[in-house]
Amino acid sequence: MLNKNLFLKQESSRCLLCHDAPCTKACTKGYDPSRFVRGIYFDNHYTAQSHISPEICSECDAPCQKACIHNDFPIRIRDMATKFINKTEQENKIDLSIDFCGIKCENPFFLSSSVVASNYEMCANALEMGWSGIVFKTIGMLTPKEVSPRFGAISKSSTSFMGFRNLEQIAEHSLEENLDVLKRLKKAYPDKIIVASIMGQTDEEWTTLARMVTEIGVDIVECNFSCPHMTGHGLGSDVGQNPELVKHYTECVKKGTNLPVLAKMTPNIGNMEIPAIAAVEGGADGIAAINTIKSITEIELSDMSASPAIEGRSSVSGYSGRAVKPIALRFIHDMAKYEKLKGIPISGMGGIETWKDAAEFIALGCTNIQITTAVMEYGYRIIDDLIEGLSSFLCENGYSSINELVGKALDSFVDAESLNRDTVVYPKFNMDECTGCGRCYLSCRDAGHQAIEFDSKTRKPELKGNKCVGCHLCLLVCPNKAISTSKRIKKPY
Repeated sequence: MLNKNLFLKQESSRCLLCHDAPCTKACTKGYDPSRFVRGIYFDNHYTAQSHISPEICSECDAPCQKACIHNDFPIRIRDMATKFINKTEQENKIDLSIDFCGIKCENPFFLSSSVVASNYEMCANALEMGWSGIVFKTIGMLTPKEVSPRFGAISKSSTSFMGFRNLEQIAEHSLEENLDVLKRLKKAYPDKIIVASIMGQTDEEWTTLARMVTEIGVDIVECNFSCPHMTGHGLGSDVGQNPELVKHYTECVKKGTNLPVLAKMTPNIGNMEIPAIAAVEGGADGIAAINTIKSITEIELSDMSASPAIEGRSSVSGYSGRAVKPIALRFIHDMAKYEKLKGIPISGMGGIETWKDAAEFIALGCTNIQITTAVMEYGYRIIDDLIEGLSSFLCENGYSSINELVGKALDSFVDAESLNRDTVVYPKFNMDECTGCGRCYLSCRDAGHQAIEFDSKTRKPELKGNKCVGCHLCLLVCPNKAISTSKRIKKPY
């Protein structure tokens, strides 16, 4: 028997997440099936439940499924609805406003500096939909030439990707055009937060750019010390890997502005806290992390080209998306726990797609969240699930404000030598949900401690406790989530 939550997650992951969805248009009951499925996809069950009725759907002939345009077989919306268990309704939603660098933001969610925030129309649409602020695509004195194609991806399913690689540099428009857009945005949306990301090539350029964006009325200045694929040397991550340059250019920026200054860190370094401290010593008011990771995603062996390929050639460039989230969280943790950086505001980014992802960054000390790759894949509309999901989580767990979540998880991380090594937690097998695939047996036999036996006749695994060390590899590889954990006990060996 397939676990209900697993079925919902697996089925929603097949959805194409259509714009102007045919399934919703076909619904004769006044519900919004596409929004229901999208809520499940982005772990926002509270919103999902308001767009469907399990009782009504169970008796419906499912015109929504018949209208589904999936290229394989329709999303089983009726089955999803009938298996869906309503969450407890929340009477009140938590106020998600939060202070960042002394500026009040209506919620912590900003667009990060990239193509998703690169002209007036795009930024205006995002702000109208509920994003609290935008970090405009990095501007500078130079206007770069871009390549085509400039993006590549590694897929994690038929409808989405695990990681994303880009060769894009800073803003393609002229400095005058970009300054005009920033000025218009702040005038049109005075209650939103407009951040200017800048990149200079000399001391004078850093100071002049800071002065220019300050004069047009932006709220915060972000220093791009981290782009991993600029065509000129001494730019982007070349700066971010050099603490002396980070400090020096931060000082140059502070000469040109009285606004809060963020230093955006590169992950292409072993210890991010070193350049972060240098930035603070140079006058930075906060840290933004992480930018993309230098990468090569895949090579087409038929012609030995890499994606994206420009006339058969490519280049090392920035990697982002869900795959980088664990790396981003590690850097956030390191900086938040470092004594010399305590109290310094952190704007976190790197692989954030759902409200749960964002909550993890906040729980490690971030008071601001920036997102690009998920928007490139799903559009600005994800802001609904980010806001509603985070608000519902906070309400359900007794938080009165988002500030109470900030840094909440930091104390659970200790040095490796401080971890308890005298106890064990054995896996527990739920045979009612076991399909008999044998994956747990194969993994334990070939990469564990040979603690599982497999009966080929009954197709059931059996744990041999005298060999098991409680590594939980079996739990992680089980495709049906039929393995859980038992109580922690003292090691018998």
